[in-house]
Amino acid sequence: MHPIHRLAHHLPALPSGTSFQPVVQTMRGIKAFVTLLFDESGNLEPVWELSNSLLNSPAFQLSIAALKTTPEAAAILSERYVAPPHDLDELLQYPQNSLGYVYACHMKQLGFQPFEPVIPIDSDTHYVEYRWQKTHDIWHIITGFDTSEMGEIGLQAFYLAQFQLPLSSLLVANALIATTILQPECLNPLLGAIAQGYQMGKVAKPLIAQKWETAWDKPVDQWREELNVQPVRP
Repeated sequence: MHPIHRLAHHLPALPSGTSFQPVVQTMRGIKAFVTLLFDESGNLEPVWELSNSLLNSPAFQLSIAALKTTPEAAAILSERYVAPPHDLDELLQYPQNSLGYVYACHMKQLGFQPFEPVIPIDSDTHYVEYRWQKTHDIWHIITGFDTSEMGEIGLQAFYLAQFQLPLSSLLVANALIATTILQPECLNPLLGAIAQGYQMGKVAKPLIAQKWETAWDKPVDQWREELNVQPVRP
């Protein structure tokens, strides 16, 4: 029997009338976490499974409460701003130092298309989940973290410092466990990326509150200066 299935047999019985949904979500999250430890294929399905398992968690509620203490973040949460679709070729018409141009080049170099998360925006947690997924590649550009495994975990540490995103906490923990077991020689660089991302996130203004899509023409360096972001340099 699979260890996850054995664990399920030892869960305490739920009172009559109690929903099994939280238990199911937790089990799916555990399975996704374990899968990520040993999966080197780059498959993102376990990440989304893990993320979905946390949407209704107490940790995410605490994240929302923390966001609401910052006026700018509270405002975008209240508005639930959703940007109109954007075309990468159109963004390439902006000046070369602009966010729109740099973002479009970044996406084309990676072979990506603009991502539209399939998430119903019917709660604060769902909105934050939608918004961070939608703008994740912009955060890469503003912070300077690349899309390598080390860069991704550095950015997750930035998220964690900014608004305690539960997924980020588990992805950082997962990376530490996997690296310690499978690639111990990479542990020091990983710790450096985590420390750098966390420190950057603590001093930066809330990136989740920004309406990037209303100012594609603004230079990337201006965005960074206004948000107090000291980017990672290649």
